Amino acid sequence: MTRPNQTSWQPLVGGLIAALAVLIAFNSFIIINPGQAGVLSILGSAKDGALLEGIHFKPPLISQVDVYDVTVQKFEVPAQSATKDLQNLSASFAINFRLDPLKVVEIRRTQGTLQNIVSKIIAPQTQESFKIAAALRTVEEAITKRNELKQDFDNALNQRLEKYGIIVSDTSVVDLNFSPEFARAVEEKQIAEQRAQRAVYVAREAEQEAQADVNRAKGRAEAQKLLAETLKAEGGELVLQKEAIEAWRDGGAQMPKVLIMGESKNKVPFLFNLGEVQSE
Repeated sequence: MTRPNQTSWQPLVGGLIAALAVLIAFNSFIIINPGQAGVLSILGSAKDGALLEGIHFKPPLISQVDVYDVTVQKFEVPAQSATKDLQNLSASFAINFRLDPLKVVEIRRTQGTLQNIVSKIIAPQTQESFKIAAALRTVEEAITKRNELKQDFDNALNQRLEKYGIIVSDTSVVDLNFSPEFARAVEEKQIAEQRAQRAVYVAREAEQEAQADVNRAKGRAEAQKLLAETLKAEGGELVLQKEAIEAWRDGGAQMPKVLIMGESKNKVPFLFNLGEVQSE
């Protein structure tokens, strides 16, 4: 029985060793791309110091690197709260955030995956921040002063997420809803305000009409007064002229040469010579 030539296995073993060495060499390094940060774990234990952009060594076979996306990401988170006047208010927020690259090791140790970060950190902290912002104002103020509500929400959310290594870049209110009871109350208030405005308009219109009547009455009274004064003045002149004529006829006075009849501001004086009247 012939034995296989041992020297024929040596190239095969050498090739396997070389391939294994190349594989180990490739697995001993990792490249962290821009917008990423890595966490090195050896035998399941996360090591301090985040792996930032570039190439990094890692012990082969006994280590792994968890890579996190540290670019801006967006999630929509619903929230509900009671306002200052105890009205129910619901909203949906779009949260734009990113992970702090220098704190990914702590995030890996405490939260693990990005899904855990959203469900266990961002969602509940969004809810609490909305409660803080909504409780500062009534439901009507929350609607009419929406920008102020968002500002209070942003401040509260930033303070709460910062300690977890989560940086909020922007938020937006996707939807803001209030209870049906408040919707009916708003509609009734608007109707009442419209009726009140109509009543004010009618009252002002009546007041203006009454003032117009007063002005017209004053005008008529002034006209009658002027007419009475005119008639009185003209009547007095006629009486004097009548008395003068009667005195002349009785022979007790000198006959006037000229009499002025009906003199007034608006009439031409009527002149005649009594001597001519007598001769006739």
